[in-house]
Amino acid sequence: MNDEPRATTAVTGVTGALGGLVSRALADAGVPQRLLVRTPSKAPSLPGATVETFDFSDRNGCETALSGVHTLLFVSAAEDADRPAQHRNVVEAATAAGVRHVVYTSFVGASPTCTFTLGRDHYATEELIRDSGMTYTFLRDNFYQDLLPFFVGDDGILRGPAGQGRAAFVARADVARVAATVLQQPETHSDRTYDLTGPEALTLDEVATLLTSGLRRSVSYIDETVPEAYASRAQYGAPDWQVDAWVSTYTAIRAGELEPISGDIEALTGRPATSLAQLLT
Repeated sequence: MNDEPRATTAVTGVTGALGGLVSRALADAGVPQRLLVRTPSKAPSLPGATVETFDFSDRNGCETALSGVHTLLFVSAAEDADRPAQHRNVVEAATAAGVRHVVYTSFVGASPTCTFTLGRDHYATEELIRDSGMTYTFLRDNFYQDLLPFFVGDDGILRGPAGQGRAAFVARADVARVAATVLQQPETHSDRTYDLTGPEALTLDEVATLLTSGLRRSVSYIDETVPEAYASRAQYGAPDWQVDAWVSTYTAIRAGELEPISGDIEALTGRPATSLAQLLT
């Protein structure tokens, strides 16, 4: 533990892509921060930052690490069957430690019945935060543009039961810019929910065309049936909950739940949202 005065802004997920971007943005802005990581040796070295051990599964340890924190960026945990319990630990620990404001990375359209199965877990976490007495800002992200190239198989095919549904995929860097903005003036964003999307809603045929250009390889989209989607993913030997999440990524698109476009990114940061074509350039 560092003996320097504890920062009152804390960030989880700093060894990951989103949390890493946010922590660097805060450092660039001169904001003191506490980096919360499972393995302190892996934390980035940033000016004005201290490091605390933070394991979502360790309820008491989380409370200790959050002592003196005013504002917490709670980047949702990695996909896991135990994620709801881990999220409960963090919310309970933050409440007990006296955290006043939580900025939580949720999912666009999160609800108890949304098609994307993991979106239901996000909604449950939102409810825990709402009931905690802490003020909050929910950043409801669409699916990340950055991950779309990884959805393409070695055969150059993007496959899934999305039909001709559309999704307003968002750039991860845009989400990070919003989070850094909110963290610097949390009182301005108290009890607000923001939908973070790209500037256009694309079909997967259109995504394949853009990936073909941006990746300089041929990419095509195959619209699977739901049974075909489960069959094509059976080879990975993943648990049922994980396969359900993979398949419902596409069925949520087909259902139109990821199509609405929001202007919240530009409104909050003063810069328009990044398009997939721009990301791939």
